[in-house]
Amino acid sequence: MDIAKMEAKEINNVEEKSIDTGLNDEAQNYINYFVESAKESENAEKTMPLLEGIKRYPKATFWSFVLSLCIVMEGYDTNLLNSFYGFEAFQKKFGTFYPEKDGGIWEIPAHWQTTLSMCVNVGEFVGLFIAGLVSDRIGYRWTLIGSLMLVIGFIFILFFSTSLGMIAAGEILLGLPWGAFQTLTVTYASEVCPLVLRVYLTTWVNLCWVLGQLISSCMLKGFSGNKHPIAYQIPWAVQWVWPLPIAIGIYLAPESPWWLVKKGKFKEAKHSMERLLTHTEGMPDNSLVAQQMVNKIELTLKQREAEENSSSASYLDCFKNGNWRRTRIGALTWLAQNICGSSLMGYSTYFLIQAGMSDSNSFTFTIIQYVFGLCGTLGSWFLSKRAGRFTIYFYGLCVLAVIMIIVGILGVVVDATGSNKPSWGVGAMLLLFTFTYDLTVGPLCYCIVTEIPTSSLRTKSVVISRNVYNVAGIIIAVIMPYMLNPTAWNWKAKTGFFWAGFCIASAVWCWFDLPETKGRTFAELDVLFAQGVKSRKFRTTPVEIFNTDELIGKFGSDGVKAIAQHVEVTDEEEMMHPIDKE
Repeated sequence: MDIAKMEAKEINNVEEKSIDTGLNDEAQNYINYFVESAKESENAEKTMPLLEGIKRYPKATFWSFVLSLCIVMEGYDTNLLNSFYGFEAFQKKFGTFYPEKDGGIWEIPAHWQTTLSMCVNVGEFVGLFIAGLVSDRIGYRWTLIGSLMLVIGFIFILFFSTSLGMIAAGEILLGLPWGAFQTLTVTYASEVCPLVLRVYLTTWVNLCWVLGQLISSCMLKGFSGNKHPIAYQIPWAVQWVWPLPIAIGIYLAPESPWWLVKKGKFKEAKHSMERLLTHTEGMPDNSLVAQQMVNKIELTLKQREAEENSSSASYLDCFKNGNWRRTRIGALTWLAQNICGSSLMGYSTYFLIQAGMSDSNSFTFTIIQYVFGLCGTLGSWFLSKRAGRFTIYFYGLCVLAVIMIIVGILGVVVDATGSNKPSWGVGAMLLLFTFTYDLTVGPLCYCIVTEIPTSSLRTKSVVISRNVYNVAGIIIAVIMPYMLNPTAWNWKAKTGFFWAGFCIASAVWCWFDLPETKGRTFAELDVLFAQGVKSRKFRTTPVEIFNTDELIGKFGSDGVKAIAQHVEVTDEEEMMHPIDKE
């Protein structure tokens, strides 16, 4: 029996060799040319210095910046809503009077704070899944443009709201387009830039978030002494300023080449890639570079299909064929960002008021807080050049845990002494927390969650990961008002102990499960995950990609040739005589 198997195996080997050796020189050279062009593009991206990346891809950087401006609006509105809970004009219009508290106070009831904050996350949860499906059909650009038009319409509900119920409806509806912003901006940034620029363009999304929060804090500070309803209506109305200019910018931007290749639009993908490139002296022509990059994208996608024995790219595929590990890591990375205490930044004004600080000083501290956030995000660009993604994320969580413990201790001191002086210490710790968060966990999360998924499932995997974040946000929206509201649990600064525990738990997970992705291209990460390499060995494991013999083994020589011809139909003359070009 064993002899028969050996003879059959030997016959098969002979047949395979005869097929390979049966290739004529022109066909073999053609396959080699196609594969080598993909490898050349991959090696060029991996070894590209930062300065060369900036010179070669200024247009990609610009368009990524334009699309990411959508996040400014989300950061603006979510911070606005949470800050309104400590805003006198808003409290008197929509709040309840509690005569038994400190001689009588106006307060938005805790259950309404919970409802309003939760509505945002519910809308985003639904919007994310819709955005994943719609963008797969019509592309990133048109999905974002349509979302911006929805924002213009839904702001009317908030501006003319006369009850907390209307505000809740407006926040749910606004959450739908924000779901698209959360996913597509960061995915687009990761797909239009080379490896050397990826961390800067994806973390720029976090900077846009902080910018939105800073702008809203400045608006609130300016109107904090005004008791007229216009004091909270104007900050909402400001949101009408941004959508149209951003939509025009997105219309002019090139579509993601990765999305175009997935749709089989190779000519459009090459044209899009050429629009992202800038010719520099001593470098090959943009047309040749663009064609090589399209070849690489197609080979990367095809290898994934071969390894998983599937050409589909549904949400279900994110949980099977070896993708479960990648989906889990992305989801838990984004979850850790939300449960490390970052929600305190959104509630900072209200949090500081409850900790004993005056209203005016609380709004001033919030502005300073987001300036610290901007500085932290810019600092992360320098830090990420020296340290890896895992290193920054893990040690960032450890430092945040220490800060939250200190905040909790100061809260105990306030309750024990009855003095409000420690509230300034709480404010200082919150500033340090914001700087540390935006130096480490905040921005690096956006880079990690786009690098971890397989290329064909990137958008859908990011959707799932962000929705895990949003589910946690819903739970946080339920408990945070009760923690801080003086008419509910009234934990005040002792809330820090609660979040410190989650920081520690997240750091433990991070150590065992989060791989190091710095310096790895998408194709290399696909190989490392396919081989089941342990997370702590990602940084040191050597990887070989686009091996001609392996590709022929997977697809057959005719299969590789078919892929090459399929892609290079964008340049028929080069397709017919690739060797003559040398």
